[in-house]
Amino acid sequence: MDDDELLLVTHHGDVSGGWLRAAVFGAMDGLVTNISLIAGVGGGGVGRQAIVLTGVAGLVAGAVSMALGEYSSVRTANEQLDAEVAKERRELTLHGTAERRELVLMLQRAGLSPDLSERIAAEAAEKPDLQLRLHALTELGVIPEEKPSPWTAAVSSFVCFSVGALIPLLSFLLGSDQLWLGLAIGGVGLFAAGALATRATAGRWWLGGFRQLVLGAAAAAITFGVGSVIGSGVA
Repeated sequence: MDDDELLLVTHHGDVSGGWLRAAVFGAMDGLVTNISLIAGVGGGGVGRQAIVLTGVAGLVAGAVSMALGEYSSVRTANEQLDAEVAKERRELTLHGTAERRELVLMLQRAGLSPDLSERIAAEAAEKPDLQLRLHALTELGVIPEEKPSPWTAAVSSFVCFSVGALIPLLSFLLGSDQLWLGLAIGGVGLFAAGALATRATAGRWWLGGFRQLVLGAAAAAITFGVGSVIGSGVA
């Protein structure tokens, strides 16, 4: 691979909806889910053993659910893309002239001059694979060969959800029975996850961390309140 090819594959981050989206979403969801679960059952007045059991069950169930959901979602999206690309391939075969004119108009709409658009369309018409890629890019906004992997999304989601869900459980697994400590550790995890997520968006790290902390705290407060009401009602 020469320097130009290396530049093409390393210049930008993952924006195709592959591992990064699944990893960030998985970690955030794992943290919020288990912080909320722990706050809910803790608000109900249960002991450390019940909190650990609930947290571990939430971790396993959530991680599996997230992985299956990501796999199905990405695979379905890829299959839909394949179907659209196959449709475009048929259109190019059956209505080549009309499709070439459509490509010229799309290129002009993107800002190219009429003359350059005509030349690009003419050259692409001599190379079927290039023509298909150009049509897919201009009409569907994708490059057919650069689809995200459903397995990558599933594994990223599973691992990151598990890590996120484990954080608020750490103090309980180490023997503590203090609800506030587990929630505080979870809050630190929320802030760190939100701050790290901004590295992919060039946003302000402290703002991303604070936003995620506030959202997680709101979810924990709601479930704690529900747990307290139900706990007092069945006591």
